[in-house]
Amino acid sequence: MLNCKYGRSLAYISEKLNISERTVYRYIETIRNVGFVVDRKDSYGKRYYFINKEESNYRDISELLHFSKEEAYILNQAIHSIDQENELKINLIKKLYSLYDFDRVAVPIIKKENSNTVHALSEAINKKKQAILAGYQSSHSGQVCDREVEPFEFTTNFVSVWCYDLKDEGNKIFKTSRIGGVILKQEQWQYENQHESAFMDVFRISSYKKIPLKLSLSLLAMNLLTEEYPLAEKYIRKKSDNSYVFETEVASLAGVGRFVLGLVDEIEIHKPESLKEYIREKLAKVKYI
Repeated sequence: MLNCKYGRSLAYISEKLNISERTVYRYIETIRNVGFVVDRKDSYGKRYYFINKEESNYRDISELLHFSKEEAYILNQAIHSIDQENELKINLIKKLYSLYDFDRVAVPIIKKENSNTVHALSEAINKKKQAILAGYQSSHSGQVCDREVEPFEFTTNFVSVWCYDLKDEGNKIFKTSRIGGVILKQEQWQYENQHESAFMDVFRISSYKKIPLKLSLSLLAMNLLTEEYPLAEKYIRKKSDNSYVFETEVASLAGVGRFVLGLVDEIEIHKPESLKEYIREKLAKVKYI
């Protein structure tokens, strides 16, 4: 954004990136600290910031932020060779997608089959437009129908999108892979003050409440947890070669409960007490042949 002839104001960058002007200024100082010359000029009572390419020791930033078709293809293949829920992949996709306008990316960074859907949703979010999720396949209701929504936020890996459902008058999360198509409406958002995304835990379950969780894991349980849910790794600390503590917050007991049920002899529950009761109830329902 600073790579432009006339510069950008703090207010403009703040609005586009949805961050405070104070944060914008800190970022500008960071860019200066790594070697770019960021100049400013005043015009009509406003101050504009821009990268002075003549005085910078670095190459034109536009060269640094450009991929050829071949480079984009290789990058696309490399990213998608990583496990889908790997945290590094999620962060890389998020950063690359935020750097480029969708139409400028030679090969979409996101999965090819979802690219048009994510593109349209991204446009709806940026323009604050209402949209129709055509032919949405709901696993909850078992129905396929159109949903009129106000999309406002992707999950970190673009697998889902948070929307305000106009019919049900509430915020819901929709899987992008289950959307048959996206139709942008002319109407602008009408319920922005009610837009609120919920907390999503490492087991990929969302809720507006958080439940403190603490488990002791064996080496086997720790390995299986990080393999199946890679984002859990940063909440694990080692006690000994065969003893680990997993402490975080979860959105519900369902996700962690399913995991614990498969490894009941490898996991000790410290909290919450409600998880212990949840496991007891599930085990009591097990039917033996």
